[in-house]
Amino acid sequence: MPNPNNKQSLGVSNALKTQFIADALAMPVHWYYNPHDIELAFAGGIQDFEAAPDFHPSSIMSLHSKSKGGRHNNDKSSSGHNTKQVVGDVILQGKEKYWDVPNVHYHQGMQAGENTLNAHCARLLMRCLAETNGKYDRLVFANAYIDFMTAQAPAHPDTYAESYHRGFFANYANNRKPEKCAMLTHDTASIGGLVTIAALVFSQRLMATSVHDIQVMCREHLALTHPDEVLMQVCDRYVKLLCGLMDRPNEDSAKILLIEAAQGAAGLDLESLIKRNLPDHQVIGHLFSRACYISDAWPVVLYLAYKYYHNPEQALLVNTNLGGDNVHRGAILGSLLGLNSETMAANWFNKLADHSAIEQEITALISSTSAPK
Repeated sequence: MPNPNNKQSLGVSNALKTQFIADALAMPVHWYYNPHDIELAFAGGIQDFEAAPDFHPSSIMSLHSKSKGGRHNNDKSSSGHNTKQVVGDVILQGKEKYWDVPNVHYHQGMQAGENTLNAHCARLLMRCLAETNGKYDRLVFANAYIDFMTAQAPAHPDTYAESYHRGFFANYANNRKPEKCAMLTHDTASIGGLVTIAALVFSQRLMATSVHDIQVMCREHLALTHPDEVLMQVCDRYVKLLCGLMDRPNEDSAKILLIEAAQGAAGLDLESLIKRNLPDHQVIGHLFSRACYISDAWPVVLYLAYKYYHNPEQALLVNTNLGGDNVHRGAILGSLLGLNSETMAANWFNKLADHSAIEQEITALISSTSAPK
């Protein structure tokens, strides 16, 4: 465990644990777009880790391309001449059979407390950083990512891979270099692109790397899979916010940081929005979409972080039961709120399916920041 006298390291540990908790908590109702459907599936809404139901009322996985990023109607525009089916032949081997089934759950067969694919990618980055004493090398990560995703024996329990994964491996199957495999699609600027960022920020900041240099590094990391300037601008604000919260400010100072992070997000004045005292389902679902697109998902994260700053557990439960891309929103929300709270980590972490392995990875990551360079 991190040295309890090192408050910054302890905050990082709690933040990373809360990130994985948020992911697993939202997993069973990921991409439910009608909160009423969540109530039907789970009376009273999600209140604890649950397994993924067999039936998913909002699933459109059968419309997603198995040969590249995006939807089926984009398949003809695929670059190169590779005829491999990415889902089944390159990644997610043995799981392609679920993709053409109507209303199949995106995380079919996953059990209570298990983490989704993007959370496993965050764990992969943590392991890469620990092995290099905190030094980030984008090609080291890219090659580890390729090995992880193409492993014949499943390295994760998930059934679904976001558009960016499929696009990357469509290009990889066409013999592109790893650093040139990113594919632009309609949803490249998505909140899921930020899930691996917190571990990179924390490791570098613990080594006293400047905020600016961390922002540059995170842009380089994002470019491997998410080459979108709008997303990178949000990532810059996310990095600055994480670094500010790592100093463990009091609640008033933390909320000022959240307000500053919201600047530049279209239509978002956090203080004014909170003062309107609107129901959460009106803010998320009417003012802002529940979907993955960063233009809406980032404001939603900041709104929930601000409103429920004093109660991280409530923040994650609200986020979960509002549906949409709650898994990836939750991961970002957890990284923010966990920095200044031990509540979620203390009460929930040991119920994660992989909690022992994750704890070892977090400890190794934090320890690597003080290892001899």
